[in-house]
Amino acid sequence: MSDDKRRFFGTDGIRGKANVYPLTADFVVRLGQAVAEVFLEARGDSREWPTVVIGKDTRQSGDMFESAISAGLNSKGIDVRLAGVVPTPAVAMLVRETGAAFGVVISASHNPFGDNGIKFFGPDGYKLTDEMELEIERRVLADPVAAKDGTIGRTGFLEKASERYVDFVRASVGDDRDLLRGLTIALDCANGASYETSEAILRSLGATVKAFHHHPNGININEDCGCTHAEVIESLVKEHGADVGVSHDGDADRVLLCDETGAVLNGDELMAIAAIAMIDAGTLKDNTLVATVMSNAGLDEAVAKAGGSVVRAGVGDRYVLEMMREHGYNFGGEQSGHFIFHDYNTTGDGIVSAVQLLKMIRESGRPLSELRKVLTKFPQAQRNVRVTAKPPVSELTAAPKIDEVQALLGDAGRILLRYSGTEPLLRILIEGRDEAQINEWADQIGELIADEIGA
Repeated sequence: MSDDKRRFFGTDGIRGKANVYPLTADFVVRLGQAVAEVFLEARGDSREWPTVVIGKDTRQSGDMFESAISAGLNSKGIDVRLAGVVPTPAVAMLVRETGAAFGVVISASHNPFGDNGIKFFGPDGYKLTDEMELEIERRVLADPVAAKDGTIGRTGFLEKASERYVDFVRASVGDDRDLLRGLTIALDCANGASYETSEAILRSLGATVKAFHHHPNGININEDCGCTHAEVIESLVKEHGADVGVSHDGDADRVLLCDETGAVLNGDELMAIAAIAMIDAGTLKDNTLVATVMSNAGLDEAVAKAGGSVVRAGVGDRYVLEMMREHGYNFGGEQSGHFIFHDYNTTGDGIVSAVQLLKMIRESGRPLSELRKVLTKFPQAQRNVRVTAKPPVSELTAAPKIDEVQALLGDAGRILLRYSGTEPLLRILIEGRDEAQINEWADQIGELIADEIGA
């Protein structure tokens, strides 16, 4: 294995088809042993009995992986506490609250039910660094180290895990039981990890909640619902006359909001609304929003008009958070609906983001359809090309065309190509003033790439 290239970990943990290598039961047992070795060595000679918190989404394969990684951890003398089905950000919170050595999340987020994944949070509630993931991979491929003194850990349940998370989120807006009173919310839980918690939180803050896709059966997670099917929440808002729609992905670290007319806002619009509200309230640190290279240039203009600025990180909420932590910023996010309100949690949190945004909407006294007008988006053309390999973009036969397009765009636009870290996709983004022209270029480049490495 290369010293500087991760073999199993992507931009958000290890993800793939359940029961297909590397996401097989025996691999996950070894993964549990490997991560235990890394964390136990980092703890040094501590005599404190280490404990790990594990949470999962609603996929039917989650039970198998929960058992497998628990066995690997137990074999290294680590006790496991099972939080059951909880949103990913709940695990980050529970690790900090319980003083656990680290946390494990079993989820493939927005992917189809046949996929699954495993990701980790350190004792501080933050995702692991690239260096730690590389070290875990090295250990997975090496011979196991014998457990110290033959110690064996045990597995039990973490009591009231969901209730703890509900209380935590509610407290993030001051625990005002009337905050959302009079507001009717259509809620799409994606048949995922938020199927109980988000409804409980919104109701506890006074909202009238019409919940949908909150009856998971192990195979219907993200199926024609949730963040990746924005048309669903749009239809639900219209059908039920809701004031706003809230839609999660399978592990509820993301959220999309829909206005009262039945039109979904993308992440850039929501970030603009939140950043400007925080600038006005004096709560946005250094008046700076952290976005990614995928965000629309119109976001920079909107925030600048309010007296702030936008800095850009690489794609992935972990890289947004790295920049936030490095510079002390407290709000950032992605177009996809990952938002990090760092004053409240250490990772992207769909329902924390939702209640913060809903609070801002209520305090503004204006409907979401009006608030979204703060952002005027530049035209963008985006394409996803399914690929069989991921060679460097500079080596593709489309490279000369890419260079030509960037030269033609000049300072009035940009072109970005990147491989997905979780799927076999190459993503193309072209931004410019001429919508017809950038769509034509995106089609041309997509066809060239599909002819060369398309699946």
